[in-house]
Amino acid sequence: MIGSFLKRFTGERAGADLPGTVYAIGDIHGRRDLLLELLAKIHSDDPGCKADLIFLGDYIDRGPESAGVVDVLLTDTRIGQRRPVFLKGNHEATLLAFLDDAGHGTAWQRFGGTETLLSYGVRPPRGVSDDREAWEESRRQLSRVLPRAHIDFFRDLALFEERGSYFFVHAGVDPARPAHIQSEAEYLWIRDDFLQDDRKLSHVIVHGHTPEPRPVANRRRVGTDTGAYASGVLTAARIDSAGVRFIST
Repeated sequence: MIGSFLKRFTGERAGADLPGTVYAIGDIHGRRDLLLELLAKIHSDDPGCKADLIFLGDYIDRGPESAGVVDVLLTDTRIGQRRPVFLKGNHEATLLAFLDDAGHGTAWQRFGGTETLLSYGVRPPRGVSDDREAWEESRRQLSRVLPRAHIDFFRDLALFEERGSYFFVHAGVDPARPAHIQSEAEYLWIRDDFLQDDRKLSHVIVHGHTPEPRPVANRRRVGTDTGAYASGVLTAARIDSAGVRFIST
């Protein structure tokens, strides 16, 4: 387990021009149990509830309790009283695409959509399937049982959040263009073009999307995805004017 530890972060923009304190929470992926554990740790770390929460997307898929995760995000008072921001991940985008067109079912299944369907009590097609008719039946079932509050949650997710010199987004940004001038696909899906580049950026990018054995903080980025659904480690980055400190399950 990673536990809770201080990661020194001292680049020229480290902590500069950040109003207040933010906890940025990485990819949950259906691990309601880890979300509840991490919320308890954050509350213990900041019992006055003065810090904001920014969730970096990928709440669903892969893990067993996607529906339960969304319920917690919508109803837990430890979240609601902290002015939360919920960002969209590529997995939420795929669910929305599936609700509009059952043809996305096969791709969603590869990303862990089967577990999400089961969490809502919907029967997915058997095995690895490209049966359009079977996926259409699953789409109709999901449309019927998905709570209105959950649909609104998925449709209202933001693409990014800017706080001072930090830019919060699910996957990253194309370093060749300003952070604000990107496509949704880049905000939700980019990996190598962002991670393997070393150009100076206008902001420190705080992101999830790409699982790493340990969270990362440097002059360019703060990476929070520690592969919760498989590793059992869900991570939040506590960011303030002093720098970055990680809290993990």
